[in-house]
Amino acid sequence: MSEQTNNPGVRQDAAEQGVRQDAVQEEPSLSELLQVRRDKLSDLREKGQDPFVITKFDVTHHSNEVKDRFEELEGQTVRLAGRLMSKRGMGKAVFADLQDNGGRVQLYVRIDDVGEEALAVFKKYDIGDIVGVEGEVFRTKRGEISIKAKTITLLSKSLLPLPEKFHGLTDVETRCRQRYVDLIVNPDVKRNFVIRSQFIKHVRDFMDARGFMEVETPVLNTISGGATARPFITHHNTLDIDMYMRIATELPLKRLIVGGLERVYEMGRIFRNEGMDNRHNPEFTTIELYQAYADFNDMMDLFEDLLSSAAQKILGTYQVEWQGEQIDLTPGWPRLPMHEAVKQYTGLDFMAITSDEEAVAAAKSIGVELPETADKTWGNALYECFDQRVEDKLIQPTFITMHPVDVSPLAKRSPSDPRLTERFELFICRSEMGNAFSELNDPIDQRQRFQKQVELRAKGDDEAGMMDEDFLTALEYGMPPTGGLGIGIDRCVMLLTNNDSIREVLLFPTMRPVD
Repeated sequence: MSEQTNNPGVRQDAAEQGVRQDAVQEEPSLSELLQVRRDKLSDLREKGQDPFVITKFDVTHHSNEVKDRFEELEGQTVRLAGRLMSKRGMGKAVFADLQDNGGRVQLYVRIDDVGEEALAVFKKYDIGDIVGVEGEVFRTKRGEISIKAKTITLLSKSLLPLPEKFHGLTDVETRCRQRYVDLIVNPDVKRNFVIRSQFIKHVRDFMDARGFMEVETPVLNTISGGATARPFITHHNTLDIDMYMRIATELPLKRLIVGGLERVYEMGRIFRNEGMDNRHNPEFTTIELYQAYADFNDMMDLFEDLLSSAAQKILGTYQVEWQGEQIDLTPGWPRLPMHEAVKQYTGLDFMAITSDEEAVAAAKSIGVELPETADKTWGNALYECFDQRVEDKLIQPTFITMHPVDVSPLAKRSPSDPRLTERFELFICRSEMGNAFSELNDPIDQRQRFQKQVELRAKGDDEAGMMDEDFLTALEYGMPPTGGLGIGIDRCVMLLTNNDSIREVLLFPTMRPVD
């Protein structure tokens, strides 16, 4: 009789295995395998042992506590609850694995301890059933920390079998659609979401410690603004108007800066009606923060400190692996103006180019074409050269600064060159991690840039922003010099968990409906 768990799969009950092997291909509405479990439930109910009438089980310990505190708990009686993941042995003793929030621990169910009737009942339990166990902590002859069961209570009957132990749940589509099964049978998956929770807590602790106030702003808006993105549109029946799910929290938060809340942040869901791929989901989580009397340099310092400290606190190191690359998050990240990055990687010196026509021609010379809806300007040409020829070459953490004003409708112009703005994006391993500005607080300049967005929308660019008169009114009351920063929480978690796909760090990613 083996005491060891077959990891990572699960072992189905022997009777269930037999049903699978002998099952007839032409099945009724329920397969024979599923019917076996329902028949067991019916039998329990007939005997007055319906598990679904039980409302509570007093748990005193979890599996990890039993293992971590074995010397203290050895010989003591504990109460655990969890899911049966394997059963071995059908004689006078049965070994089983119980999985709970802390991991797995072995159960030893012996006829001398529980009695003949209780052992017979336990043998009929299925893999996946949820049980409560009271028993004594001990170590087997082979050295495995275990629970010698005194009583076992069926708390919930599993009517569907878990995936096969050797094949498991590996299909990405199925794993995302049935995350509950994924979490049961793939232990590594839970780690991703533990780290996500730890990172979100770290972000809040970090911001709170620096005097920032967490606030909440509307998800539904009458105007789509604060970013360049296609919104989701819904309809408010009572008002009989279309409304937009927010694509950013920027404009409401800057209204609060005007109102005198000098340091504010919001962490929450953003919705963008765009495509889905390994780095994008239609709904995602960001933190946006604004600090009065600060600029984009302060935001770079804050972002670098936030992300590097998260790696050190959660992972215990600045060295992480992501997308097949070794990433060094040690503070002191390069800060590179966009035009210098383009010059470094393509040889084009945009600062020596004086006309829009020459800039567009220079971009074309290296195979870069501007989008049809984009004006053929120096700034758009510079941005497209970076986007199409440079971004994918950035592996180590790098702040790309001084973006063109053409693609930065809410950022303050650079005093040294009005074609550029005091804006940065942080890139790590070809991925944008966050976006920040010295915020535009000139209401006249802001109106002109909003008007430019309106013109782009009229040309068919449904990602362009709208005119927000109320926000302009707020600026006219006066907004102090302000630094603002938006961070993609999902991307940061992907980095910290070494996941290439955003689906692996979202518990319930958006999925195409099943036909």
